[in-house]
Amino acid sequence: MKTIGLIGAGHIGSQLARLAVANGYDVVLSNSRGPQTLAPLVKELGPRARAATPEEAAQAGDLVVVTVPLKAYRAVPVEPLAGKVVIDTDNYYPERDGHLRELDEETTTTSELLQAHLPRSKVVKAFNHIYAAELTTHGQPKGTPNRRALVIAGDDDAAKAVVGRLIDQFGFDVVDAGPLREGWRIQRDTPGYGPRRNAEELRRDLAAAKRYAET
Repeated sequence: MKTIGLIGAGHIGSQLARLAVANGYDVVLSNSRGPQTLAPLVKELGPRARAATPEEAAQAGDLVVVTVPLKAYRAVPVEPLAGKVVIDTDNYYPERDGHLRELDEETTTTSELLQAHLPRSKVVKAFNHIYAAELTTHGQPKGTPNRRALVIAGDDDAAKAVVGRLIDQFGFDVVDAGPLREGWRIQRDTPGYGPRRNAEELRRDLAAAKRYAET
């Protein structure tokens, strides 16, 4: 894996791009406003970065990060992502995204919605429960005591392994929450959403999580 494509370059996307470049990856950035709006970020990142359209970023990435507001997930290009590992950082904020009945009724999860939109991709939920600024300040070398951990969830074990290795390279331990349907355990208002946690603490938080209807 040499190139990471990013569909969305806001707070989380720009921080992941910085981590990727710092760890030797090329990045192709995109957003909904056009490549020209990403010129300052590309200049900051240097020669390993370029701006493109979402379709071009999807095509170029060996691995692709979708980090757009959930309300925009249907605009994510489908065909260029076929067969690829796709990291989903989305969270559901009804005040921003509008109400989605399936999520309000808890019959699905945010990443399952993206997986249904991308039926030939391998979606892995990751990077959704850490504040953006902490992505580039909380990472530590592997084996560091009390190292911060991040959650993944996904239906494809090989895809989760790819994302887990990336997270480890970026400076974090990995806690596997299981399949995509378990991704709700790290959604907003759950114990593990936001605060710094090591792997043991995060596993306890996942076990203690409750659905919205139970809170």
